[in-house]
Amino acid sequence: MQVYLVGGAVRDEQLGIPHRERDWCVVGATPAELEAAGYRRVGKDFPVFLHPDTHEEYALARTERKTAPGYHGFAFDTSPEVTIEDDLSRRDLTINALAKDANGRLIDPHGGLADIASRKLRHVSDAFTEDPVRILRVAKFAARFHQLGFSIAPETMALMRRMVDDGEIDALVPDRVWQETENALRGANLRVYFEVLRECGALRALFPEVDALFGVPQPEQWHPEIDTGLHVMMVLDQAEAMSNDLEVRFAALVHDLGKGTTPKLQLPSHRGHELRGCRLIRQVSERLPVPRGCRDLALLVSEFHTHCHRALELRPSTLLKVLERGDAFRRPERFEQFLVTCEADARGRAGLEDREYPQADHFRGALRAAMSVDAGHIAAETDKRHIAKAIRKARAAAIAAFCETAQAPP
Repeated sequence: MQVYLVGGAVRDEQLGIPHRERDWCVVGATPAELEAAGYRRVGKDFPVFLHPDTHEEYALARTERKTAPGYHGFAFDTSPEVTIEDDLSRRDLTINALAKDANGRLIDPHGGLADIASRKLRHVSDAFTEDPVRILRVAKFAARFHQLGFSIAPETMALMRRMVDDGEIDALVPDRVWQETENALRGANLRVYFEVLRECGALRALFPEVDALFGVPQPEQWHPEIDTGLHVMMVLDQAEAMSNDLEVRFAALVHDLGKGTTPKLQLPSHRGHELRGCRLIRQVSERLPVPRGCRDLALLVSEFHTHCHRALELRPSTLLKVLERGDAFRRPERFEQFLVTCEADARGRAGLEDREYPQADHFRGALRAAMSVDAGHIAAETDKRHIAKAIRKARAAAIAAFCETAQAPP
């Protein structure tokens, strides 16, 4: 039995970056032999075992054969005769098709070290086309390693386009699409993930509501970048810089979906895009397993982000309405997410990336003023039929007083 360190850990060692976890490949063994040595089997589709002490994953070397469309359409051979070179040949990218033996010797049958040196993401073989998840993985790696100078090899991008054109992308299950997208949203350079998907045509298949934004004009007065799709990518940049929050980043991605359905005769104006966007966010969330928190914040941002941009012009009653609709009194942390996303939207515009955004602080001040109202005291002193109205009136008065103070000259 021979054991090899494989995949990402070997790749990251060569890049000089910390690796998150280690995966091991076992050659020349059977499941029974590993179980007899104390390893615990956890794999469903093929034998994967947890080490009895380190609990790291050890997989038997395997080959695979395509038997049906989609991610699960494979038959596996994990016999002791499968070599480490055989196992590496089934991997997606050359930079991931690396192994290291117990003596530190590197096994590199597909030129992964050269591609690390030249900063290329290149497929191992045409077997790449058999698994549509690999399109998402390449987009994710392109984002993860963007700052290291990696780019996708032209022949790999051509292969990804062919997979989309052949309809292989349609076999992706919603759970896996969201899993890979969530990983990208939590990572760095997240706009690159969506740009790669667009370049190969997969964005149109997986996120048609986002793809539809590219080429849609906006008023140059407010959007010097003009193109709505470009604006959304710039908003993602700002959201990434401002927050690690998955919900904020997802809301940034989908906040302007309604602009993709604006009638052409109205362009470049987008009257009513806020509520149209809400319908599309629900559509995305029904098609993919988007977490409820992501969906709900995205709906709030879509409906009220233009209100937030006009915060300094809003009447106290309108400020209170937004606070109420945003459930700010019960969930102030979620309302803060809303403000952060709106600020990212305001800054995601060409030449305006460093603009001040006092609107967010104005809403924060209005919320503090409204929350200073002693609702318990009002409830105790008011007929129960009129408690809600009395509390609302007191909150509106507190916000009005705040606005007068905020607008008063120093």
